[in-house]
Amino acid sequence: MIEQRADTMRMLISFAALFLSVILLQLSSGALGPLDALSGLALDFSRQEIGMLGSAHFLGFFIGCWWAPRLMGNVGHSRAFAAFTASGVIGLLAHMLLIDPIAWAMMRIASGLCVAGCYTVVEAWLQAKVTNETRGRTMGAYRVVDMGASLAAQLMIGILAPASYVSYNLLAIFCCAALLPLTLTKVKQPQTPSAPRLRPRLAVQRSPLAAASVVVAALSSASFRMVGPIYGQEVGLNAGQIAWFLAAFVLGGAIAQYPVGWLADKFDRRWVLIGLSTAAIASCAITVMVSGFGIFSIMLTAGLFGLTSFPIYSVAAAHAHDFADASERVELSAALMFFFALGAIAAPLTASYMIDAYGPSALFVMIATAHGILIFFGLTRMLSRSAPKKRTPYIYAPRTSFLIGRLTGRFRDR
Repeated sequence: MIEQRADTMRMLISFAALFLSVILLQLSSGALGPLDALSGLALDFSRQEIGMLGSAHFLGFFIGCWWAPRLMGNVGHSRAFAAFTASGVIGLLAHMLLIDPIAWAMMRIASGLCVAGCYTVVEAWLQAKVTNETRGRTMGAYRVVDMGASLAAQLMIGILAPASYVSYNLLAIFCCAALLPLTLTKVKQPQTPSAPRLRPRLAVQRSPLAAASVVVAALSSASFRMVGPIYGQEVGLNAGQIAWFLAAFVLGGAIAQYPVGWLADKFDRRWVLIGLSTAAIASCAITVMVSGFGIFSIMLTAGLFGLTSFPIYSVAAAHAHDFADASERVELSAALMFFFALGAIAAPLTASYMIDAYGPSALFVMIATAHGILIFFGLTRMLSRSAPKKRTPYIYAPRTSFLIGRLTGRFRDR
């Protein structure tokens, strides 16, 4: 037992540089979306223009997911990480040099490129270094680090002044600092993995319900995280309260992983998806109804919304992998990420139009409508075919890069 713990500690220490880079990167990129929303409001950007910034981020994210494995093959892990980090820093520093929503959208494409590219490098590095014995502990630590840093990034909004050189420079410093642990590590760079083929049709062929579910999951999380600050300001929250509002969503999603995973492994996953969407609709309705009942009620409903909507992606991924074989794991994960990116690109801009036209409650009406459609589609699919006899284990699947399937694939074939 003591020897096993010592091996675990040595393994985690060997990945300390990668994990520290993830923390710094998440502090920078995770805080940028809500800061841009609050800055846009302070600078009199229209709600549609603010929504466009969120959509631009996910457009850059999609480009980065596709391009990063190819760039790693040409220049190596460290140089690719440095290039993507530089694009993020440039996008951050340029914000207060040019006050224009179109220019900011170009900068957000650069930040999305940075996030996807850097996570691709980190996950390729992890995949090359883990063994079957250390994979579970490594992924557990990786998820905790990523989720914890994401939570801290939301809370930073309470201390970052909107439309301020200092705020964007601070985020740029975090992004720059992410270079240091990874580029100065003495650990030898691994061989570059081959880029997965992008076959979106594979997800539809294996499970149309899973493909639709990840689109709805993207619509829920991307619109809330990118346009949520507009909703928060409309219902009377200040910057510090908006920070806790966004953090409550992330915390609710983190808390949900274990109980939802237990349900997804015990019952038909289609019923779990339908149940989560039903609960998400209820949480949207409660959020709208209690918006005038005080800060505590608003925070509680944000956590409830995260609890019901955040795990949908992982349940959908598990359901899709139930119909796939081991040779398709990586490409299927990439296909699901493709559909998630499409939904995330469309969500913030659509949500901002809805809020502008119908008021702040329209954000949750839009999300509830999408979940209603998913429930109908799920019930329809249950009439088309029966549940698979053999199922893969539920795994919390981070939405980080097209290579995440390499890290999680072997868990599904145990």
